[in-house]
Amino acid sequence: MATDSDLRAAIAGYTWFHSMELRPGVVTEGAKSAELLAAEAEAVLGPLDLAGRSVLDIGAWNGFFSFEAKRRGAARVVASDSFAWRHPAYRGRETVELAARALGLEVGLLDEDVMRLNRKEHGVFDVVLLLGVFYHLINPIAPLMRIRHMALEALVIESHLDATDLDRPAMIFYPGATLANDPTNWWGPNPLLLHELLRELGFRQVLYRDHPLYGRRRGILHAFKAARPGIARPGGHQGWYDLARPEERARLAAAGKGA
Repeated sequence: MATDSDLRAAIAGYTWFHSMELRPGVVTEGAKSAELLAAEAEAVLGPLDLAGRSVLDIGAWNGFFSFEAKRRGAARVVASDSFAWRHPAYRGRETVELAARALGLEVGLLDEDVMRLNRKEHGVFDVVLLLGVFYHLINPIAPLMRIRHMALEALVIESHLDATDLDRPAMIFYPGATLANDPTNWWGPNPLLLHELLRELGFRQVLYRDHPLYGRRRGILHAFKAARPGIARPGGHQGWYDLARPEERARLAAAGKGA
């Protein structure tokens, strides 16, 4: 077993996005703080009962949400990525492997581009996580057409948002590096766009909430295959918005004006 010093030395050899405590006092200092990740984890996973379920984490990077799903009782978790795992500076797959060994958590690894994921080759999962991915895809609807068939119970999306003042489904396109000087940022959907898109793709109930720290600049959606999803914890979605209801759309708009 590696010593704490050995583990810190191994951590220092990589660039990290997720800040994770792999052992008491041994932390991967990433761009996302541990406090931010804890708030996101509670918003993203807290309302769901993952006990005994399978989870696919698309765009896993260093694997924080994959590990968190295991901690919350998921029986099988598969972390999937391509860009961050194959990037010569990030070497993301190696970081997931390192973290899994240190944490003692078993997580499957799937090195596959999100544009190629499909049910026939990669199977089905009770829950599919698509966190921080949608707006990085120049054609984000095409993979959703396939990923929807991989999610048996729920699809979770977390995304950058824009056009939130419009009371109609819309997305803003960012050519080049016009959003945050990042050429991989392509789209800014609004909550109504994501809600209506997911409903069109066959999800019977779609619930929305603002990001716990960033507010309306980012949002989280839980899309369920069932109208009364058994995976949803009782009371877990208190304060979320069901945008299929006009009164909820009005409440969301009012909350945005007051933000």
